[in-house]
Amino acid sequence: MKWQGKRQSSNVDDRRGRSSSGRGLGGFSTSLLGPIIKLLFSKVGLVIVGLFLVVSFLTGNNPLTLIGNLLGGGVPQSAPSGTYEGTAEENKLADFSAVILASTEDVWNNTLENYREPTLVLFSGYVSSACGSASSATGPFYCPGDEKLYLDLSFFEEMERRMNAPGDFAQAYVIAHEVGHHIQKLMGITAKVDRLRGQLSETEFNKYSVRLELQADFLAGVWANRSKQMMEDGDLQEALNAANAIGDDRLQKQSTGRVVPDSFTHGTSAQRMRWFKKGFETGDISQGDTFNAETL
Repeated sequence: MKWQGKRQSSNVDDRRGRSSSGRGLGGFSTSLLGPIIKLLFSKVGLVIVGLFLVVSFLTGNNPLTLIGNLLGGGVPQSAPSGTYEGTAEENKLADFSAVILASTEDVWNNTLENYREPTLVLFSGYVSSACGSASSATGPFYCPGDEKLYLDLSFFEEMERRMNAPGDFAQAYVIAHEVGHHIQKLMGITAKVDRLRGQLSETEFNKYSVRLELQADFLAGVWANRSKQMMEDGDLQEALNAANAIGDDRLQKQSTGRVVPDSFTHGTSAQRMRWFKKGFETGDISQGDTFNAETL
């Protein structure tokens, strides 16, 4: 892709190195908090707390840090903002992601009236969002509750190493897909699907989930159509290869050796490629009504 030197979005919240580990105090499981609390409120516990407060006063340390260090591991601390130093490759990916987000802003501001730009949160390891907490294993996701995209840049390495889906345009497709979910939120589509969650069986609801994901693929294709000036030979194939790599059928086959269509939530490899390609070829947002399409 021809992305170097292009505008970077200002809607990037870089939390790399500042993400909580998600562990309890001192690395203990949260299941231990109950017994610990009971101990602290016993007579012996009150004496211990008093001693810690005295030591804390004398040393100037946070009492929680002292307790955490005694239990082992210390209290997880967030690195101060602006102090994180990533590798050269990681920082390059961060710059790249900011450029792609800016490109989606340019496309959708020119396509949709009153477009509200989402924020991209870069994190490492673990992150909290309005949709709950998540780890890197969750993969990139969009949270409608705070209108933010969440991305651990290590996912791009995972795409290349484990999914055999390398390339910068494949990475751009991932970001554009999550922005597609943001557009669905703005258009009220996400809310309509969410209302069906408690009304349908899991199998039936999964069918709507698939159509939601395929529409996000289509919208990513529309973005690619309107960003052709950034594309180079082979870029389209990179995106299609990525769509193929993350199809439900392929992922299930790789992980369990069998395919269970009723459990699909994102669509097959063929479907994901088809809808991305349709968005790319038409560039017409009105052609992406996956919910009324007879054939996916």
